[in-house]
Amino acid sequence: MKKFTAFAIISIFLLFAIEGYTQEIIKYSFLEVIVVQKANNRGKVKRIKVEEQTSLIGQNISIDEIEDIEETSTLLNYMNAHDWEFLDRQSVVSDDNDPVWMSYIFRKRK
Repeated sequence: MKKFTAFAIISIFLLFAIEGYTQEIIKYSFLEVIVVQKANNRGKVKRIKVEEQTSLIGQNISIDEIEDIEETSTLLNYMNAHDWEFLDRQSVVSDDNDPVWMSYIFRKRK
């Protein structure tokens, strides 16, 4: 009985040890989209700027398509339709009448 218990404990330990080594680390591509909005204008985009980024290589989205978008909701829907997940947004506002600069960060599984 003691041998069986010891065998069971060792088997369970080895099973969990092997499982821990086989877990895959998920890798993501990240994309930054700069959005310039008019102050106090509820999502109306003044300009969208996307720099060349390595995460765009081989993807089914283009910088020109993104830069032609005119509303933030359309941007989010476009990126979601192409399997890019919204991750974070940071904004910079300098004055009440100045444009709002926002950095949208998206990620996609490699």
